[in-house]
Amino acid sequence: QVQLVESGGGPVQAGGSLRLSCAASGSIISIKTMYWYRQAPGKLRELVASIDSDRTTNYVNSVKGRFTISEDNAKNTVYLQMNSLKAEDTAVYYCSALIRSRTSTWENYWGQGTQVTVSS
Repeated sequence: QVQLVESGGGPVQAGGSLRLSCAASGSIISIKTMYWYRQAPGKLRELVASIDSDRTTNYVNSVKGRFTISEDNAKNTVYLQMNSLKAEDTAVYYCSALIRSRTSTWENYWGQGTQVTVSS
């Protein structure tokens, strides 16, 4: 089994920073891509950022220049550094990863989500 566990969410003032972490564990053979999604109340889940195994990164336009995705391959962990936070960044943030495990071929796994609340 593979598990993703997020941490680092919470309340923050507008203009502040938070760092989210997501650790993947279990019978992992390889991780191809790790993602951060978010879902605000009444809105669809959106892809915020992604990082491939070759460290290629992509961001949604609304967070470019403010958020940075990074990974620690040795720890199977992905981070999302969020700076200059705005009220519209308030959402539940979900980690996802495309993983090949000992019991499965490539499969997308999801974490349980962590709440980020930005107050203005």
